Amino acid sequence: MEYQRARDLTAQRRAVKLPVKNYLPPLLAALDRPDRGLRGILVAGTNGKGSTCAFAVSGLAALGLRVGSMPGPALQEATERIRVNNVPASRIAYAAAYTEVDAAAQRLSDPLDAPALRAAAAAVHYRRVGVDLAVMEASAGGRDTAVNSFDLGVKVITNVALDHTEFLGETYAEIAWAKAGVVRDGDHVILGDLPPEAAASVRRVLAEHSGLTVWRLGEEIQVAAVSSVGAEEAEGEAGAESPGGAEGAEGATARTRLVEVRTPLGVHHDLPCPLRGTHQQRNLALAVAGIDALRARGLVPDFDEHRLRTGLAATTWPGRLELVRPARLDDWSGSVLMDGAHNPHSVAAVLPDIVDIVRKTGAGPTPVLVFAVEGTKAADEMLAELPADWPLVLTRTASQKAADPDHLARLVADRPHVHHAVDVPEALRQAARLTGPDGQIVVIGSLTLVGETRTLLGLPPG
Repeated sequence: MEYQRARDLTAQRRAVKLPVKNYLPPLLAALDRPDRGLRGILVAGTNGKGSTCAFAVSGLAALGLRVGSMPGPALQEATERIRVNNVPASRIAYAAAYTEVDAAAQRLSDPLDAPALRAAAAAVHYRRVGVDLAVMEASAGGRDTAVNSFDLGVKVITNVALDHTEFLGETYAEIAWAKAGVVRDGDHVILGDLPPEAAASVRRVLAEHSGLTVWRLGEEIQVAAVSSVGAEEAEGEAGAESPGGAEGAEGATARTRLVEVRTPLGVHHDLPCPLRGTHQQRNLALAVAGIDALRARGLVPDFDEHRLRTGLAATTWPGRLELVRPARLDDWSGSVLMDGAHNPHSVAAVLPDIVDIVRKTGAGPTPVLVFAVEGTKAADEMLAELPADWPLVLTRTASQKAADPDHLARLVADRPHVHHAVDVPEALRQAARLTGPDGQIVVIGSLTLVGETRTLLGLPPG
């Protein structure tokens, strides 16, 4: 099977509307259970899942383990969805996995959806190459997510916010019930920040299970920022250069925050948090707690803290407060800051950091915002979070789910300096003209928008 045909398989399944349920079990059975014996961490929640997974994989890989992961969505290349030690599968390996899955699917009469195909292909690839552990990201739901078929043993719920309400429910309690559906008897459960209503719903779900170990952020898990170091200092502390500390293509040196994380297994001192944003310190703490939970289960050997620091320092995660400086588009040069904040909760979380980064890195004209979002999102609430005095370019991505810019414009009818663009390339060029040479562009609203922006800027898939 060719790579393009493998990509088309999931695209075709996405186009078919099926009831919300987990279609993976019969496909795994037809493949002779490629997930048999697979253990690790399953991360559910509304926001922060990808970053938490990235921290966990980097930390575990530095301890000498081979770790499979399947983050989503892909930003630029479908192979980003199947990784080992954070390195995407080759196109040949990706196509080979889908060939095996397609052959098994042909023998089934049951319907299949895109998440089932993706999860099965990932499991097949892990069986082929051999992995020690898996760190899997649940899709929008939890209870009915495809990866809930994998009995990994450690479950993380990062947070709960009002998103995907069209099929998860309209309240924190309903959404939390869906997210907590990943828990099984005997699991080690790690809980992040939860609104009171969500926390109560999760407690009710956990009470239905036996043999659980539960660690909660702010209780059994504590995280505190202790200091900042520059890139050269971080290299000395961690033993390797931190991609998040040295901006590389961004052309300037950033500060890497050091944090202390406490779990019931002990205290981890001076852990580097190279991903930008104060919220990333919580994601790092959840990842470290996940590693400690695996250690408590005998799945991770006791380790030298220096190796853990080295792994965490190497964590990268494209499209999350990603600053590209200098960024070049045609004959324009300036800086582009991107974040895939795709719901009101995530926009509110990253906006203070966006404002701070813009203030510290920019000396030119007012930044220009480029915004696109899926039509199912609460775009009015997202737009209301954005600085009103920054010019705004509304556009749409190539996604069939993208909201119409004219609809978005009606949501900000009273806002000054609003512009339209038919697609992302035109939006970025219009923003470049508005901000001028050495200006700043802030791209926000969806991960699809970030992916298209990265491609236009000539950045390789992450």
